[in-house]
Amino acid sequence: MVEILYQDAQVIVCCKPAGVLSQGDGADAMPALLRAQCGGDIFPVHRLDRVSAGVMVYARTKQAAAALSASVQDGGLEKVYLALAHGAPDAPRGTYRDLLYKDARKNKTFIVSNLRRGVREAVLDYETLAAVGDCTLVRVRLHTGRSHQIRVQFASRKMPLVGDGKYGAKDNAKALGLFSHSLTFPHPKDGREMHVSALPTDALFTEALRAAGLQA
Repeated sequence: MVEILYQDAQVIVCCKPAGVLSQGDGADAMPALLRAQCGGDIFPVHRLDRVSAGVMVYARTKQAAAALSASVQDGGLEKVYLALAHGAPDAPRGTYRDLLYKDARKNKTFIVSNLRRGVREAVLDYETLAAVGDCTLVRVRLHTGRSHQIRVQFASRKMPLVGDGKYGAKDNAKALGLFSHSLTFPHPKDGREMHVSALPTDALFTEALRAAGLQA
Protein backbone atom coordinates (compact mmCIF):
# COMPACT_ATOMS: atom_id res chain seq x y z
CA MET A 1 0.00 0.00 0.00
CA VAL A 2 1.19 3.47 -0.88
CA GLU A 3 1.06 5.92 2.04
CA ILE A 4 -1.45 8.65 1.19
CA LEU A 5 -0.73 11.96 2.90
CA TYR A 6 -3.56 14.01 1.37
CA GLN A 7 -6.18 13.53 -1.32
CA ASP A 8 -9.22 15.25 -2.79
CA ALA A 9 -10.96 15.30 -6.16
CA GLN A 10 -8.04 17.14 -7.77
CA VAL A 11 -4.82 15.80 -6.26
CA ILE A 12 -3.22 12.94 -4.39
CA VAL A 13 -0.12 13.58 -2.29
CA CYS A 14 1.65 10.40 -1.28
CA CYS A 15 4.96 8.91 -0.17
CA LYS A 16 6.62 7.09 -3.05
CA PRO A 17 8.54 4.03 -1.86
CA ALA A 18 12.17 3.60 -2.91
CA GLY A 19 12.58 1.28 -5.88
CA VAL A 20 9.30 2.26 -7.54
CA LEU A 21 9.12 4.26 -10.77
CA SER A 22 7.42 7.63 -10.26
CA GLN A 23 6.09 7.60 -13.84
CA GLY A 24 5.39 5.05 -16.54
CA ASP A 25 2.74 2.61 -17.70
CA GLY A 26 3.96 -0.46 -15.84
CA ALA A 27 1.75 -2.24 -13.35
CA ASP A 28 4.35 -1.66 -10.64
CA ALA A 29 4.84 2.07 -11.35
CA MET A 30 3.25 4.74 -9.18
CA PRO A 31 0.36 5.73 -11.51
CA ALA A 32 -0.91 2.15 -11.66
CA LEU A 33 -0.44 1.60 -7.93
CA LEU A 34 -2.40 4.77 -7.14
CA ARG A 35 -5.17 3.91 -9.61
CA ALA A 36 -5.55 0.49 -8.00
CA GLN A 37 -5.58 1.97 -4.48
CA CYS A 38 -7.56 5.19 -4.97
CA GLY A 39 -9.43 4.72 -8.23
CA GLY A 40 -9.84 7.14 -11.12
CA ASP A 41 -7.23 8.69 -13.37
CA ILE A 42 -3.72 9.53 -12.20
CA PHE A 43 -1.54 12.09 -13.99
CA PRO A 44 2.16 12.51 -13.08
CA VAL A 45 3.40 16.11 -13.01
CA HIS A 46 6.95 15.73 -11.66
CA ARG A 47 9.55 13.03 -11.11
CA LEU A 48 11.52 11.41 -8.32
CA ASP A 49 14.45 9.07 -8.90
CA ARG A 50 13.49 5.42 -8.73
CA VAL A 51 16.03 4.81 -5.94
CA SER A 52 14.64 7.72 -3.87
CA ALA A 53 11.59 7.78 -1.63
CA GLY A 54 9.37 10.55 -0.38
CA VAL A 55 6.58 13.04 -0.95
CA MET A 56 5.09 13.39 -4.45
CA VAL A 57 1.92 14.99 -5.83
CA TYR A 58 -0.20 13.51 -8.63
CA ALA A 59 -3.13 15.10 -10.42
CA ARG A 60 -6.50 13.33 -10.68
CA THR A 61 -7.87 15.34 -13.62
CA LYS A 62 -6.40 16.73 -16.84
CA GLN A 63 -7.20 20.26 -15.68
CA ALA A 64 -5.38 19.73 -12.38
CA ALA A 65 -2.43 18.21 -14.24
CA ALA A 66 -2.18 21.27 -16.48
CA ALA A 67 -2.27 23.63 -13.49
CA LEU A 68 0.29 21.65 -11.50
CA SER A 69 2.57 21.30 -14.52
CA ALA A 70 2.44 25.07 -14.94
CA SER A 71 3.42 25.45 -11.28
CA VAL A 72 6.37 23.14 -11.82
CA GLN A 73 7.50 25.17 -14.84
CA ASP A 74 7.25 28.57 -13.13
CA GLY A 75 8.80 27.48 -9.84
CA GLY A 76 5.53 27.44 -7.91
CA LEU A 77 6.08 23.90 -6.68
CA GLU A 78 8.70 24.02 -3.92
CA LYS A 79 10.60 20.81 -3.19
CA VAL A 80 12.55 20.22 0.02
CA TYR A 81 14.66 17.11 0.57
CA LEU A 82 16.55 15.51 3.42
CA ALA A 83 19.95 14.22 2.39
CA LEU A 84 22.43 12.15 4.40
CA ALA A 85 25.88 12.89 3.04
CA HIS A 86 29.38 11.70 3.82
CA GLY A 87 31.48 14.53 5.20
CA ALA A 88 30.13 18.03 5.83
CA PRO A 89 29.71 21.27 3.89
CA ASP A 90 32.25 24.03 4.49
CA ALA A 91 29.49 26.29 5.86
CA PRO A 92 26.36 25.33 7.83
CA ARG A 93 24.14 26.81 5.08
CA GLY A 94 24.66 28.04 1.59
CA THR A 95 23.85 27.75 -2.11
CA TYR A 96 25.31 25.44 -4.73
CA ARG A 97 25.16 26.58 -8.35
CA ASP A 98 26.53 24.40 -11.15
CA LEU A 99 26.19 23.54 -14.83
CA LEU A 100 24.99 19.98 -15.31
CA TYR A 101 25.04 17.67 -18.31
CA LYS A 102 23.17 14.36 -18.33
CA ASP A 103 24.59 11.48 -20.34
CA ALA A 104 21.41 9.59 -21.22
CA ARG A 105 23.30 6.47 -22.31
CA LYS A 106 25.00 6.15 -18.93
CA ASN A 107 22.02 7.57 -16.99
CA LYS A 108 24.50 9.73 -15.14
CA THR A 109 24.84 13.49 -14.67
CA PHE A 110 28.11 15.42 -14.73
CA ILE A 111 29.18 18.90 -13.70
CA VAL A 112 30.74 20.80 -16.61
CA SER A 113 32.44 24.17 -16.97
CA ASN A 114 30.81 25.66 -20.05
CA LEU A 115 27.35 26.03 -21.51
CA ARG A 116 26.68 23.88 -24.55
CA ARG A 117 23.86 21.84 -25.96
CA GLY A 118 22.25 19.75 -23.24
CA VAL A 119 23.84 21.69 -20.37
CA ARG A 120 21.51 23.29 -17.83
CA GLU A 121 22.06 25.34 -14.68
CA ALA A 122 21.33 23.67 -11.35
CA VAL A 123 20.73 25.63 -8.13
CA LEU A 124 19.95 24.49 -4.59
CA ASP A 125 20.06 25.89 -1.07
CA TYR A 126 21.17 23.71 1.82
CA GLU A 127 21.16 23.84 5.62
CA THR A 128 22.95 21.36 7.86
CA LEU A 129 20.76 19.82 10.56
CA ALA A 130 22.92 17.32 12.43
CA ALA A 131 26.22 15.43 12.30
CA VAL A 132 26.30 11.70 12.98
CA GLY A 133 29.72 10.10 12.83
CA ASP A 134 31.32 11.15 9.57
CA CYS A 135 27.96 11.98 7.97
CA THR A 136 25.76 15.07 7.94
CA LEU A 137 21.99 15.37 7.66
CA VAL A 138 21.20 18.26 5.33
CA ARG A 139 17.94 19.97 4.40
CA VAL A 140 17.96 20.87 0.70
CA ARG A 141 15.63 23.21 -1.18
CA LEU A 142 15.72 22.82 -4.94
CA HIS A 143 15.42 25.84 -7.19
CA THR A 144 15.82 23.68 -10.29
CA GLY A 145 14.83 20.09 -10.91
CA ARG A 146 17.71 18.51 -12.82
CA SER A 147 18.30 14.78 -13.10
CA HIS A 148 20.26 13.48 -10.08
CA GLN A 149 20.86 17.12 -9.12
CA ILE A 150 21.33 16.78 -5.36
CA ARG A 151 23.36 13.62 -5.75
CA VAL A 152 25.86 15.05 -8.21
CA GLN A 153 26.14 18.52 -6.66
CA PHE A 154 27.06 17.07 -3.27
CA ALA A 155 29.28 14.33 -4.72
CA SER A 156 31.24 16.88 -6.75
CA ARG A 157 32.15 18.55 -3.45
CA LYS A 158 33.42 15.27 -2.02
CA MET A 159 30.21 14.62 -0.10
CA PRO A 160 28.52 11.68 -1.86
CA LEU A 161 25.19 10.70 -0.40
CA VAL A 162 25.15 7.58 1.74
CA GLY A 163 24.40 4.54 -0.41
CA ASP A 164 25.08 6.36 -3.67
CA GLY A 165 27.69 4.17 -5.33
CA LYS A 166 26.87 5.71 -8.72
CA TYR A 167 28.34 8.99 -7.52
CA GLY A 168 31.25 7.75 -5.45
CA ALA A 169 29.97 6.53 -2.06
CA LYS A 170 32.09 3.66 -0.73
CA ASP A 171 29.75 2.49 2.05
CA ASN A 172 27.66 -0.67 2.15
CA ALA A 173 24.28 1.01 2.67
CA LYS A 174 21.46 -0.68 0.79
CA ALA A 175 19.30 2.46 0.68
CA LEU A 176 20.02 5.91 -0.72
CA GLY A 177 20.41 8.76 1.76
CA LEU A 178 17.91 11.01 -0.03
CA PHE A 179 14.25 11.62 0.84
CA SER A 180 11.69 14.00 -0.62
CA HIS A 181 10.68 15.69 2.64
CA SER A 182 8.02 18.23 1.63
CA LEU A 183 6.13 19.85 -1.21
CA THR A 184 4.53 23.29 -1.24
CA PHE A 185 2.30 24.19 -4.18
CA PRO A 186 -0.86 26.12 -5.10
CA HIS A 187 -3.93 23.91 -5.16
CA PRO A 188 -4.94 23.53 -8.82
CA LYS A 189 -8.60 24.34 -8.14
CA ASP A 190 -8.52 27.45 -5.94
CA GLY A 191 -4.85 28.38 -5.59
CA ARG A 192 -4.65 27.95 -1.83
CA GLU A 193 -1.18 27.05 -0.59
CA MET A 194 -0.74 23.36 0.11
CA HIS A 195 2.15 22.15 2.26
CA VAL A 196 2.59 18.43 2.81
CA SER A 197 5.57 16.79 4.50
CA ALA A 198 6.78 13.43 5.77
CA LEU A 199 9.88 11.97 7.38
CA PRO A 200 11.84 8.95 6.16
CA THR A 201 11.12 5.70 7.97
CA ASP A 202 14.18 3.83 6.69
CA ALA A 203 16.60 2.93 9.47
CA LEU A 204 19.35 4.65 7.51
CA PHE A 205 18.00 8.02 8.72
CA THR A 206 16.95 7.13 12.27
CA GLU A 207 20.04 8.27 14.19
CA ALA A 208 20.42 11.47 12.15
CA LEU A 209 16.74 12.40 12.58
CA ARG A 210 17.04 11.96 16.33
CA ALA A 211 20.20 14.05 16.43
CA ALA A 212 18.39 16.79 14.52
CA GLY A 213 15.42 16.68 16.90
CA LEU A 214 13.06 15.62 14.14
CA GLN A 215 12.24 12.24 15.62
CA ALA A 216 11.78 11.03 19.19
